[in-house]
Amino acid sequence: MINRVPVALLSCGSFNPITNMHMRMFELARDHLHQTGLYNVIKGIISPVNDRYGKEGLVAAKHRVAMIQRALETSDWITLEPWESQQEQWVETVMVLRHHYNALFHQCQAMSGTSLESTKTLKQKYNVDSPNAQSVVPRLKLLCGADVLKTFDIPNLWKHEHIEEIVQKFGLVCISRGDVDLQKFIDESNILFKHRRNIHVVREWVVNDISATHIRRALRKGHSVKYLLPESVIDYIQQHNMYTA
Repeated sequence: MINRVPVALLSCGSFNPITNMHMRMFELARDHLHQTGLYNVIKGIISPVNDRYGKEGLVAAKHRVAMIQRALETSDWITLEPWESQQEQWVETVMVLRHHYNALFHQCQAMSGTSLESTKTLKQKYNVDSPNAQSVVPRLKLLCGADVLKTFDIPNLWKHEHIEEIVQKFGLVCISRGDVDLQKFIDESNILFKHRRNIHVVREWVVNDISATHIRRALRKGHSVKYLLPESVIDYIQQHNMYTA
């Protein structure tokens, strides 16, 4: 994929527990971005939320991290980054994006053997579409579902300046399922419409309504969740007697 812009996808969330749909979102997003002919997705990053997020029924980060590790044994490009879960306090999404962008920047600098100043020079000298794209820091985009995007409209939930930074500096890849009209939502939002060219809406044509909430409910009832979660995750849940109350 020469002459394409390198991209890393970041997914933030509870992953309580991680489901097959969580990983499926990465595959959908990568296919979509590759099919535009403009991007080369080089990495997927899963960042589980901090325990201090305070969501009801949220199991300890050590368990969610362990389940993600097991789930990702079948992927050769999606990775776990536990930094967010290891902080002393809950971390806002925009801060997580900044952290991982800086990490990508320093990784690129180390791999190319260049200094900070020369990396900036390379970015100015070369087009991101040039054969020297490997010397350019990959773009980092937030991967999310339609439900997350729609929360941008909930009063006092997100800071307007954070929404602006997320869509302007980083960009969004949003998976749309069912009858949700995300394009209408984007058109009616001043901030999202302003940066609409930095928002990729990906349609999930194979309907898959796997929800971690529904998974937890099924587990509490003692129902089977086989084929909804990776087998290794199911084994972990059973070993630790999780989601039973």
